[in-house]
Amino acid sequence: MTKSLDAHYRAVVVGGGQAGLSASHYLQKLGIDHVVFEKNTVAHKWKNERWDAFCLVTPNWQCQLPDHAYDGTDPNGFMVKEEILAYVDRFVKKVNAPVFEGTSVTSLEKVGNLFRIQSSAGSVTADSVILATSLYSQPFVPRAGERLPEGITQIHTADYRNPAQLPEGAVIVVGSGQSGCQIAEDLHLAGRKVHMVTGNAPRCARFYRGRDVVDWLADVGQYDITIGHDGMAKKKHDTNHYLTGRDGGRDIDLRKFALEGMALYGRMTGVSNGKMLFQPDLKSNLDGADRVYNGINALIDRHIAEKGIDAPEGSPYVPLWEPEAETTELDLAAEGITSVIWATGFTPDWSYVGLPIFDGTGYPVQHRGVTGVEGVYVLGLPWLWTWGSGRFLSVGKDAHHVVDHLAAHLDRTRRPLKQMANG
Repeated sequence: MTKSLDAHYRAVVVGGGQAGLSASHYLQKLGIDHVVFEKNTVAHKWKNERWDAFCLVTPNWQCQLPDHAYDGTDPNGFMVKEEILAYVDRFVKKVNAPVFEGTSVTSLEKVGNLFRIQSSAGSVTADSVILATSLYSQPFVPRAGERLPEGITQIHTADYRNPAQLPEGAVIVVGSGQSGCQIAEDLHLAGRKVHMVTGNAPRCARFYRGRDVVDWLADVGQYDITIGHDGMAKKKHDTNHYLTGRDGGRDIDLRKFALEGMALYGRMTGVSNGKMLFQPDLKSNLDGADRVYNGINALIDRHIAEKGIDAPEGSPYVPLWEPEAETTELDLAAEGITSVIWATGFTPDWSYVGLPIFDGTGYPVQHRGVTGVEGVYVLGLPWLWTWGSGRFLSVGKDAHHVVDHLAAHLDRTRRPLKQMANG
């Protein structure tokens, strides 16, 4: 670990998660002096923002960090929390990045041909900067939470660990994305009464026609499609499909949960007088999720037919349950609700970046991690380049490309660098 700051670095990496560490790996291979600033600890989110029953939703074989591919005995399984932490910890030790932990970056600005980075450990200049802080910096909780009755426990998914941490009583989970659905299942399996507030999150089958859907999609080439393809630009804002790797992997079907006693609602619109209010769009939300589910399976059907693959027969999903009526308000006290879990996502924190690299929505404008400001790069964003850009699958490939480009930038502006090895 780095003990003291130099005045100048050829590169500064902001963020010590999987993206920042991947960048450091390739920077070290080129001998580019650099420092990594991490406001918490390396791999903080994996260590401190995952619940006890957390597991991967993609097969272990998709864990492809740089020079650190999964080499365990169950490539088609799904690592549980302890196994993921061990995998990440081995990567952290292998990279041995020059990282300053507990160090926040408070400003980034351009001064002449250099960049000035002010951090809680001091100020440095750099020839280049890689922003690897992801879109998940700050847990987002709607302001409606301020109007919930006193005495109701409120936590974000980042702070949820297990059902036992919540007071006795019913729980309402707001948000049906990947984390929300898995936590709702965790509570449901523990015998808690769960109320689930849905949104427009899509869903995906776990297994179809004899194989994991992820394996089929890899064969089809879905993980190689780039954001540059027609109609793909909007993908960067898409919600992840919900499914799970728990207990060997299975679908998450909210309709099945409803048959088992889970209460479902449309999108939340607010809180008033002890009641949570909803849009009458539950059926639309469920139908939309199933439409994506069946669409993915139809894509696999076409692939099997075109390639003449011998596989078990498949069929479209048929809804197991339909809402009889749309509930638009819920009396929290009457339903015995004592806890609310906000599965409402995160917001990025780019407040320290004083550079013109953002679009009108505050999202970095970039092409495969390269921004419009020469020498400034971003890494680790969902759909930075492909479906796997924000995950173990492809973050290393993105980091390799970014560092390759960064090296060429340094070569043009300062002393030459040795060529990066292919890989």
